[in-house]
Amino acid sequence: MLRGTRRKAKQSVAWLIGWALILEYTIGGSAVARGISPNLALFFGGQDNLPTFLARQHIPGLDVVVDPCAAVLVLVVTGLLCVGIKESTLAQAIVTSINVCAMLFIIIAGTYLGFKTGWAGYELPTGYFPFGVDGMLAGSATVFFAYIGFDSVASTAEEVKNPQRDLPLGIGLSLSICCSLYMLVSVVIVGLVPYYAMDPDTPISSAFSVHGMQWAAYLITAGAVMALCSTLMGSMLPQPRILMAMARDGLLPSFFSDVNRSTQVPVKSTLVTGFGAAVLSFFMDVSQLAGMVSVGTLLAFTMVAISVLILRYVPPDEVPFPSSLQETIDSVSLRYSSQDVYEEKAAIHAGTSKDSKLPLLGKAKTIEYPLLVKQEAQSNFVLNEGKRREIAGWTIAATCIGAVLLTYAASDLSLPSPLRFTTCGVGGALLLSGLIVLTCIEQDDARHSFGHSGGFICPFVPLLPIVCILVNIYLLINLGAATWTRVSVWLIVGVLVYVFYGRKHSSLLDAVYVPATHADEIYRSSGESLA
Repeated sequence: MLRGTRRKAKQSVAWLIGWALILEYTIGGSAVARGISPNLALFFGGQDNLPTFLARQHIPGLDVVVDPCAAVLVLVVTGLLCVGIKESTLAQAIVTSINVCAMLFIIIAGTYLGFKTGWAGYELPTGYFPFGVDGMLAGSATVFFAYIGFDSVASTAEEVKNPQRDLPLGIGLSLSICCSLYMLVSVVIVGLVPYYAMDPDTPISSAFSVHGMQWAAYLITAGAVMALCSTLMGSMLPQPRILMAMARDGLLPSFFSDVNRSTQVPVKSTLVTGFGAAVLSFFMDVSQLAGMVSVGTLLAFTMVAISVLILRYVPPDEVPFPSSLQETIDSVSLRYSSQDVYEEKAAIHAGTSKDSKLPLLGKAKTIEYPLLVKQEAQSNFVLNEGKRREIAGWTIAATCIGAVLLTYAASDLSLPSPLRFTTCGVGGALLLSGLIVLTCIEQDDARHSFGHSGGFICPFVPLLPIVCILVNIYLLINLGAATWTRVSVWLIVGVLVYVFYGRKHSSLLDAVYVPATHADEIYRSSGESLA
């Protein structure tokens, strides 16, 4: 009963992560597409000079500004992604190269212009942080969606030749390069123009136009359009793969798991994703979309950080297998049970022999029931191990609660001071205690072999995951009530889909659970039988 409840809870959390990723990538592509048309309008002399079928239009009755250009671009990228992974990757590589060259130009030319003009953006009467640290972190939470795409590398693992080597290398290098370029461009642009004088639609190109470098503005705009197109492709590429994975698990209809035989691309999922993103980019504003994307991204990242702690300290002792592998599972289980029986008989024989003729045992040499000693030792070990897992599980839960209390009290300035400081103290104490306890107790040995592909590596555990949880929750709390209201609607829809479809059609309903220690051998045996 307890194990069944745990399995359902794990499945619910997995569904929540997948549903959050759908929100992240679908709305992320829409938000990026919405920012392309203002940059593209500069080549036509302004937003009013765009062709009518591409120009933004205001609908008075609905008080909505529609963007046909964004919807058209989403559909074009959708068509390109349907062609194949190789073709779309080549196009993205070309676009990304142009983007990197444009960013290097911004950094070099902007630095020269900044030293020449005296960095007017940093000479503010309100100081370097006009909105304080809270304002800076709130802004960071809003633009957090700029970093989506790095986790999308993992969703294309099936299309990588050597995923164990290439995926970590690709994520690490791309993240390091992009972080460096993003920070350098931000430092330059904020220094060239005060924050209140920036054009929200075209901040980079307008910063150079203000200083009389109109030719540079056109060059930067071309790079910005290429960069947004590259980001749009990166946002929409993993979404169909996530739908495909969820459909394979039975959480979504099998329609989303169909793969085109010639292109090896989930075309149906790609078309559905592209159509949904096109509709959102046509109707919704960037500010509305950006916050929703950040919620989806931060929720997924927080779940991943918590999962790292769980897999290191209390990894599952059972692994689900499809019922189609029942014969392989039975053969492996029979092999292990036969081995246990043989060891038991050998131990009993060795412990009761009085006149053994075996040269290693000698005459009249007895062993005092080694099997019972072994069983007793094992029971003590299981008791100790169970206690360790119980302490680790409760500590992880207390750490997450402490992070929520600490970040909420630190963010909500409307709370009375005594209540606020008390909540901060309780949250900080739980967080610090969790860090100390997890540092002192041993990690589970199964972390080295969890999953059929071996263990995984995450440095600085438990410090790094706990810091990630704390920062992500703080950013989530600072996203604002309006954003959370829109996201809540999406999450409610996800709950309804899971309750009325995913829970009833999940592949885990017919799954066979086997000990995690046998998982590797079962995978090898199933592979040999298929070969």
